[in-house]
Amino acid sequence: MAKILSFFRSLPIFLGLIREYFGKSCASQRTSITDSHGVAHFLQTRSSHVGQTSLYGYIRTRAGTRYPDLFENNDYVVSINIAKWQVWVACLSDLSLYTGGLISARTGASAGMVRSVIKTAAASVLDEVGDPDDAGDQFAASRERLLKRISRADWAQIIDGESAFSESPEALVKWAPIIDTLKDLDSEIVKNSVRFRWQEVRRDLRRDLDAEAIIATLP
Repeated sequence: MAKILSFFRSLPIFLGLIREYFGKSCASQRTSITDSHGVAHFLQTRSSHVGQTSLYGYIRTRAGTRYPDLFENNDYVVSINIAKWQVWVACLSDLSLYTGGLISARTGASAGMVRSVIKTAAASVLDEVGDPDDAGDQFAASRERLLKRISRADWAQIIDGESAFSESPEALVKWAPIIDTLKDLDSEIVKNSVRFRWQEVRRDLRRDLDAEAIIATLP
């Protein structure tokens, strides 16, 4: 009974997040991904899209008509910016692993070759971003965790599904600047909303990834 009541109390959050997603989701143009530059571009654009729509959609849904007023509070803006970067780096981490798993499954390339592609692409995205002034003092540690995750990944074990997308749902719940009692109530629905957003990204990657061409570019 308690679970049922919790679901119905959180139902407006779920519906609001879905509306936010369909309102902002942009139809992507088809572009074949044939080298590490293409991989980097896909990682950067899709991680940014999922991270921003997830975070701002959740905040907007919870705040309702008070949403614009939040940006007049300097302390809250600081919290939003920290959350933005933390959710983004978690999205980049998840999508990097999924992409590596897909390349491995399609080509049978060695773990070292797949790791080289993904590490090069992810590192170029991180280098472009640098260390943003508004990212907070834990952003550097999150960057390092991403690179370590890539270094330790067992690409052959990453299946084509949701398993690689473990950090981004948790990051949204952890870092969203919303009081803990509400996040506890919303937790599972919010996590599921992030997983839902990745479905379209996975479809695009399956469609556009030319894994054989990418591996062929390696020395």
